[in-house]
Amino acid sequence: MTPPAAAAAAAVEPKRHVVVTGGSRGLGLALVEALLADGYRVSTCSRSSSAALERLAGPELFWQSCRIGEGDEVRAFFDAAVAWGGGSPLWGLVNNAGIAREGVLATFPEVDAEAVIQTNLTGALQAARAFLRAKLVERGTGPKGGRIVNISSIIGQRGYVGLAAYSASKAGLDGLTRALAREVGRRAITVNSVAPGYLDTEMSGTLSDGQRDQIVRRTPLGRLGTAADVVPLVRFLLGDGGGFITGQTLTVDGGITC
Repeated sequence: MTPPAAAAAAAVEPKRHVVVTGGSRGLGLALVEALLADGYRVSTCSRSSSAALERLAGPELFWQSCRIGEGDEVRAFFDAAVAWGGGSPLWGLVNNAGIAREGVLATFPEVDAEAVIQTNLTGALQAARAFLRAKLVERGTGPKGGRIVNISSIIGQRGYVGLAAYSASKAGLDGLTRALAREVGRRAITVNSVAPGYLDTEMSGTLSDGQRDQIVRRTPLGRLGTAADVVPLVRFLLGDGGGFITGQTLTVDGGITC
């Protein structure tokens, strides 16, 4: 017969399971890699995979093709992620997937505006809803509480010429953060936004040299940000240390908005 102490020692708590949308490149990829290193099980989705994501393949990572903003595909992804997770109930959601299309509003194609809102805001709503429904189905079998981190942008707070739709989508995401934090707080689920400044990623690749130089000159720390500047804050908010922070938009921008 196994002694009680030995049995208790053998009972290992299931790994926490975190969903990251848009995990094939850029900030999303950096988050997936960091969370795997932290010992989480990670489910991620994107329209297509990437060589960098495939190099992370292993028993703790699940990927499925999904167009964030398409409700049926989002629900199918979460159903598959929950099934894959098995004994690791959902703990966190990082709403990272997003697109940016540039153009002054008067001549901006309506289809492009709709695509930005659909991906950046409607998609985040769909993912949050699917995450919360999965938490409800767990019926107390999983870890108490949970985390939602929405990847916003300083553009949602300050605006930028030619990015009206993008700015609107990110401002809406911050509004979602505040409202949802009140809605799910009693379930010990925190909801926060992380608002990066201008990051040196594929999404900023459309900036001209002149625009990049101007941004760098206006930034007190004298450079564009990187994914590595944002990842530690997301890791903190997902962890136990972030358990009493909710409804906030936390800025990581090198001081450009100060």
